[in-house]
Amino acid sequence: MNTIMFMLALTIGLSTLLVFLNLLLAQATPDSEKLSPYECGFDPLGSARLPFSIRFFMVAILFLLFDLEIALLLPLPWATQLQSPTITMTWTATILVLLTLGFIYEWNQGGLEWAE
Repeated sequence: MNTIMFMLALTIGLSTLLVFLNLLLAQATPDSEKLSPYECGFDPLGSARLPFSIRFFMVAILFLLFDLEIALLLPLPWATQLQSPTITMTWTATILVLLTLGFIYEWNQGGLEWAE
């Protein structure tokens, strides 16, 4: 119990110290560029509602899809120590084959090309 109380007190104390140091040492001299809504280096011209390319969203969704598929393979080293490692390796091979086929399909459809 003493260790938990010590860690809790240390965390609260360190957090409070860092917040106060930030308040004391932060530079609070705003200028016109910092106060402007655009900080990208050029003056805003035209509408801010320009549409994004659908290609950007497709690449992002494909990244998430393949990233989640890879997450299914993370427990593999522990799963090979189960009673039947052959079933585990069969499911792993199935996941990898499906992942590879999906990747080849997207490549052939042109979904991975950023510019045409």
